[in-house]
Parts: sequence; structure tokens; C-alpha cells
Amino acid sequence: MKKTLKRSFLGLMILGGVIMVSYFIFKTNTKSFSPEDTVTFQEDDLVLEVFYNRPYKKDRQIFGGLVPYGEVWRTGANEATTFFTNKDILVDGSLLPAGKYTLWTIPMENSWKVIFNSEMYPWGITADERPSRVAEFDVLTVEVPSVRTEETIEQFTIDFTTAYDFIQMNFAWDRTLVRVPIKDVSKIEKIS
Repeated sequence: MKKTLKRSFLGLMILGGVIMVSYFIFKTNTKSFSPEDTVTFQEDDLVLEVFYNRPYKKDRQIFGGLVPYGEVWRTGANEATTFFTNKDILVDGSLLPAGKYTLWTIPMENSWKVIFNSEMYPWGITADERPSRVAEFDVLTVEVPSVRTEETIEQFTIDFTTAYDFIQMNFAWDRTLVRVPIKDVSKIEKIS
């Protein structure tokens, strides 16, 4: 009986070790193709932060091909993309409360839907390669125009810029650029 327990325990330990090593190898390999990045915007006491993974174009048709039009996209690769704001903000004129969200998009030819979801998902897609997002946890969805760029952008990029009196969260990849306008609610209240 003791030998059986020892063998079972040893077998479980070996199996656990193999699973852990396999997981780290898988994660390392996927990260080399789509490295992770964090972009932060800070102005006065407002902090915005996006964590995402940056896939490459690699001579593929991206939008309308690899990323189909009209379908939910994890907005990057690997883990679900996250968006954090330490203050209430307006996203394209709609209120988004302070907090951490997963960020999803629905690319279309001339516009994108940008979705902020309150659930945190460990991976951007399920085992059957569907987006992990559960729509009932969507906090805000806005639709913004997309524009065609003159130059091809090889690696998917999210960044922040300022224009006039608002912040822009930009998505750029292949020949597509999307700008999401953001305003700090506390600054709007001071002006009013």
C-alpha cells in the first residue's frame, strides 16, 4: 500500500513538472512571435495604461483576412488586452468609470467598435479559438472611424497622443489607424 502511494505521488509530481515546463515553453514561444508591451499615459493626476501583445504582419492580409471584419478581436495576441484608468474618463463622449477592463474591438472597413469589458480573462481566446469575452460584462462600447495609412505598419501598436483638448488612444497595424478620443472627466467639470 505504501509503495503504491509513493509511486502515485511520484507520478503526480512528474506529471505536474511536465505540465509546468510545457506551459512555460508554450508561453515563451508565443511571446517571441507577439511580444508583450505596456503603454502608459500620464498627465497631471490621470493615469491610463494598456497591456497588450504585439503581433507582426509577416506578409499577411490583416484586417478582412487574419482579423475578419465584423468579428470580435482580442486587440492583439495571446492574453486579453487590458486597459486601466485611475479616474473616470469620457471615451468618445461616453462615461467609463475608473477601473481595469479588458479591451476588445470589432474591426470593420471604415470604423471599429471598441469594447471595455469588466471581466479579466487569462487568455484572449478559448480552446476552440473564439474570443474569451462574455458580452454581458461589457461596460462601454463606442464606434470610431478607421483610416487607411500611407505606410504599412509591420507590428501592431497601441499608443497615446494628445490632440487639441483630448487624449487619443491609437491602434495601428498594416495600413489601418484607429483613434479613440478620451477626456478626463474632472477637467470637463472644471471648465463648465
